[in-house]
Amino acid sequence: MKRWRTSWYALPLLFGSLFFVVPLAAIIQRALWPDGQLMLDQALAVLRTRATWSVVWFSAWQAALSTLLTVLAALPAAYIFARYRVPGKTWLRALAAVPFVLPTVVVALAFGALFNQRGLLNRWLMDWLSLSSPPLRLENSLTLILLAHVFYNYTVVLRIVGGYWSSADLRLEEAARVLGASRWRVWREITLPLAAPALLAAALLVFTFTFAAFGTVLILGGPGYRTVEVEIYEQAVNLFNLPTAAVLSLLQMATTLTLTVVYTRLQRRAAVPQTTRPQPERRVHSWPLRLAVLGVCASLVLLIVVPLAALVIGALGGPDGWTLRYFELLRVNQRGVFAFVPPERAMLNSLRFAGLTTLLALLCGVPAAYLLARPRSWLTRLLDPLFMLPLGTSAVTLGFGYIIAFHAYELPLGLRVPDLRRSAWLLPVAHTLLALPFVIRTMLPALRRLDPQLRAAAAVLGAPPLRVWREIDLPLLLPALIVSAMFAFTVSLGDFGAALILAVTGPDNATMPVVIYQFLGRPGAVNYGQALAMSTLLMLVTLVSFAVIERLRGPGAEF
Repeated sequence: MKRWRTSWYALPLLFGSLFFVVPLAAIIQRALWPDGQLMLDQALAVLRTRATWSVVWFSAWQAALSTLLTVLAALPAAYIFARYRVPGKTWLRALAAVPFVLPTVVVALAFGALFNQRGLLNRWLMDWLSLSSPPLRLENSLTLILLAHVFYNYTVVLRIVGGYWSSADLRLEEAARVLGASRWRVWREITLPLAAPALLAAALLVFTFTFAAFGTVLILGGPGYRTVEVEIYEQAVNLFNLPTAAVLSLLQMATTLTLTVVYTRLQRRAAVPQTTRPQPERRVHSWPLRLAVLGVCASLVLLIVVPLAALVIGALGGPDGWTLRYFELLRVNQRGVFAFVPPERAMLNSLRFAGLTTLLALLCGVPAAYLLARPRSWLTRLLDPLFMLPLGTSAVTLGFGYIIAFHAYELPLGLRVPDLRRSAWLLPVAHTLLALPFVIRTMLPALRRLDPQLRAAAAVLGAPPLRVWREIDLPLLLPALIVSAMFAFTVSLGDFGAALILAVTGPDNATMPVVIYQFLGRPGAVNYGQALAMSTLLMLVTLVSFAVIERLRGPGAEF
């Protein structure tokens, strides 16, 4: 039994070592030991170039600006939803979380469908104002990138900061009011400073996500804007400059992993020093407060619903009115493209890879969660941040590492390792690593709530360990297992970075986000309409998965 348990716990460690450590080691080797000898000059030459630091600088300042705008947009909603009784608050919180689970390519296309020159907003303004040309020129602009980042990360601030405020002890604020402090002074000197660790943690998480932005910048920014992640893709795929891409990947990993470590420390700091005392929600009693609540709710609905509605309207709208023409044309290879992937194959690929990802993520994530749920020890303290490392590594970097690491090898004694880069298993493996932190963080609270006396009683009555797990643990953990499975399924469906870079090695395995990007890369209104139609289908599948997650998510879930 002990040997079986050791093998069970070793499974996620072996999986992570083979498919996470090995690709990252291959990137380091390509960057620093390209010919079997340590060559720092080449890496330093890349780091000394003005172009490299121009990309890094753009990544940093657009991420900082995106973070600031996201905090300013979401902070009022976080406070109002945490402290006041708002009709439909549960639905609004769920609505705010929808963009976070949407594929980035769908988010980018939704904003393009709303704001570009032939988008819904420009068409409406031209009809209303009788204009002959579009009044808004936002295509390939920083404004569109920033709006998409706020749309995508709004829920991060809403949930983290709002979660703190909903359980914070209000006695300090009440004492300050009794002593004569105004509402504004209480907010400025007590409410906001006490929430600073949670606010900084949320801001740091948003900065991490936007610093590593790929799909939104690649599609909405055009050639004029490049983050480090977009530059890695450009160097590796279009220019095939693998050493430069490897150096940039190292720089990207160092930055995101540093931010992840700082985030986890800020999260612990936010949770430890203050006592929690949940308070009943207050009624909205004054007209200024009612206007504030109405403004927050209206802005949230406009920010979330309007871009998604523009996507659906663009997919169903044609020059002669409502039509399903773009959906019907998804199967037609109009230009005779050699690498054309029919939509049904892309859908089957996405669903097949998502299914494999779900299976692998549960096989590795459940034993990892059991291991971390054991009593605190040096091993669990070490493994807890290690299992979170994939969260701080970009999908593009991971896919690039697979291209480098898993080519054919000649081994001693005439043995040969085959080229695995065209294997259909490689993309689900990458998706599994991206989904693993979500599975572990969903399972941990459920495991920690299990009563150990139930297991002990079953063991005393003679039940073997497998029967104890099947008849006690499994029924109690079933909701968390379903949520974990849906998280893994959604992460796989929505990945764009790893799918795009691995699609280069095998176009037959292209997923729905990759096909959408291929449609966007071809000129013509029909191709654009097909991209909208495919995005609508992908959005519907993702939203159904998210609805299941929100319905089954139990208390204490960390994501």
